[in-house]
Amino acid sequence: MTRMGGSKHLRSYEAPTFWPISVKERHWTIKPIPGPHPIRRSMPLGILLRDVLKLATTGREVRKALSKGLVKIDGRVRKDYRFPLGFMDVIEIVPAKKFYRLIPDERAFMKPIEINEEDSKLKPLRIENKTTVKGGLIQLNLFDGSNILLPKEGELPFNEEVTTLSTVLLSIPDKKIIDYFPLAEGMYAIIVGGKNIGASGKIVEIKKGERKKMSLVTMKRGDGSLVQTSLDKIYVIGKENPAIRIE
Repeated sequence: MTRMGGSKHLRSYEAPTFWPISVKERHWTIKPIPGPHPIRRSMPLGILLRDVLKLATTGREVRKALSKGLVKIDGRVRKDYRFPLGFMDVIEIVPAKKFYRLIPDERAFMKPIEINEEDSKLKPLRIENKTTVKGGLIQLNLFDGSNILLPKEGELPFNEEVTTLSTVLLSIPDKKIIDYFPLAEGMYAIIVGGKNIGASGKIVEIKKGERKKMSLVTMKRGDGSLVQTSLDKIYVIGKENPAIRIE
């Protein structure tokens, strides 16, 4: 009988280049389990704790801490060191009462920044798709792989029509909609892919292409410089200013 499914192992040289691991030091590395983020756009929890935050020196120490429920992701205890983390995820180190958010970075692709407890309760999530489910309700398919039902008209804190590639600001861990940031000129956004990844600023122009995701977006950074990228790499995170800390 042949073996079914993919390999449970990952060689270091096959891992995404932004993982801070040494190919020469370790032949094998941690392979993320299937989860909210694809492997090429995520980092295993074990590598973040051991190699990025330096909160442990060995994988055994990481697994021991996780088994005790000392780490939360988006307000929920995670015990699997292979759990994949991606942009906007919030990491809480329970004993130290420290909080981190993973954001896009032009050098490291993805980096954690320390945030306060109030900021850790917020998570902006881009709307990747919308579907109609039983009962005529609208289900939002979000950037981190999760789905939420859009409350009925009159129960939302805003009156705008929700569109794809716009962003909803959620409270975590209960995932209640607090605010809505449409993908439009004048909004504050951050770039999550391409050569300008990590750049943030106000959207000054959206030049429509043949398809929606092929539209070209021009963004003005804080220093006055302009950057351009395709629409699918834009992630709106606020109105006049970012709703979360990104520096």
